[in-house]
Amino acid sequence: MEAKMIASCGLICTECPGYIATRSGDEEALAKVAAEWSVEYGGQIGTEDVRCNGCLSPDGPWMSHCSVCKIRACASGKGLDTCAGCDDYACEELRGFFGFVPAAKQTLDALRAGG
Repeated sequence: MEAKMIASCGLICTECPGYIATRSGDEEALAKVAAEWSVEYGGQIGTEDVRCNGCLSPDGPWMSHCSVCKIRACASGKGLDTCAGCDDYACEELRGFFGFVPAAKQTLDALRAGG
């Protein structure tokens, strides 16, 4: 079983359908994820937009948003895998993100608590 990969922001990469489809090489699953996310997020999302080897992958590919994510760039620039280890936790950018994804806060809080 693959180890859990937690993104800088607290999302769990290894539970993401885009990550799972990419790692298994399942083009049909990537197309399905892209179609579902196009509806969910109200935009045109293609398979290349959801193809991802996870936030901590040194050379990608990263999902289209993750490749320009301010949170990911900040953590990476500070040499951190996740924001849980940051002295500025939780910064304004991260607090805004938690408003959309409260489970990410729970993940990072657990890491900060040693879990």
